[in-house]
Amino acid sequence: MTDIFIEGGRTLIGSALAETSLALSGTDIAQIDATRGRARLAIDARNLLVLPGIVDLHGDAFERQMMPRAGVDFPIDLALEDTDRQVISNGITTVFHATTWSWEPGLRSADNARRLLEAIERQRPHFAADTRFHLRHETFNLDAEDEISQWLAEGRVDLFAFNDHMDGVVADISNPRKRNRMVERTGLSSEDFDKLVAHIVSRAADVPASITRLAAAARAAEVRMLSHDDETPAMRRDFRGMGVRLAEFPVNEETAREAADHGDAIVYGAPNVVRGGSHTGWTRASDMIAKGLCSVLASDYYYPAPLHAAFRLAADGVLPLTEAWKLISSAPAQATGLTDRGTLAQGRRADILLVDDSTPLRPRLVAVIAAGKLVHLTDATRLAGIAATPRETVVAA
Repeated sequence: MTDIFIEGGRTLIGSALAETSLALSGTDIAQIDATRGRARLAIDARNLLVLPGIVDLHGDAFERQMMPRAGVDFPIDLALEDTDRQVISNGITTVFHATTWSWEPGLRSADNARRLLEAIERQRPHFAADTRFHLRHETFNLDAEDEISQWLAEGRVDLFAFNDHMDGVVADISNPRKRNRMVERTGLSSEDFDKLVAHIVSRAADVPASITRLAAAARAAEVRMLSHDDETPAMRRDFRGMGVRLAEFPVNEETAREAADHGDAIVYGAPNVVRGGSHTGWTRASDMIAKGLCSVLASDYYYPAPLHAAFRLAADGVLPLTEAWKLISSAPAQATGLTDRGTLAQGRRADILLVDDSTPLRPRLVAVIAAGKLVHLTDATRLAGIAATPRETVVAA
């Protein structure tokens, strides 16, 4: 571990940008408004923004590394290594891999969920980003309940979400394009897919009790929970009553307002902001942010989105950059219980981004520091005077 000195830079301290320097020691920020002292490595941050690392509590773009084309699989360990490079190069220093465990075979099957969890646990020490497991449970997947309860009790799940896409599946069966995509993902024949859906739907009466039991198991394990695509204020109240305090992608303003009025974290997708609207035609995230009805932005299906969303919100006059950045750093850190990161302060984890914002709406990452390590650098001229002790050489890559 090499102590790092970040010289100059417009640094986000609290809610304001200030010209200052940071001294890092080990994994943490040692001092703000520091002098270089004995730091072995210095980085020139003048004319750059110095910002807290991005905390992404829901990202599933890793699925594209696992299955870049329908029916074309690649080893999970390779997919996760590639994903780690992607998230770091987009400023995400803490990532929750949102893993869907569904009733369907294929990409979102039980076997894939098990392999993903095991691979994340095995490879975690080698990743540059702090990589965590966000389990997205399809509530009609009743056969998974016992195993999920065990995972929760064993502390293997970092976030737990309740998802119910069954109505959409049933509706999409009659749409040839959507149907073909679903069938291809499972690897089943068309006839077998119809039989499986009919069987799953027949067990609908057992779903509410299963949700209640799993919520109790998550509370006992002190695992934070999300409910996905809440459709009504009543649905949000029901989940809140079970201790589910993160509302993920509520589908209308009334439901989001119910969440906000009771202090629930409200999550929307950063791609929605960057693109100017939802790809599903639902709620426009920037409108919800302007109304105070969104507290967290997540990468969802596109890792570059959080970084660009913050600058888009500032350019559009929705929020100042200092406030927009909280949606992707301090707010998701707080929502997930990670009190050691998300802000730049003495004693906090040194997850830090150096960003060139000279081109409007096209921020460029110059350097990424994760847990005190320089893990990404695009401009080596920013390295200022590496001071090596005899017989030692410090290399930044």
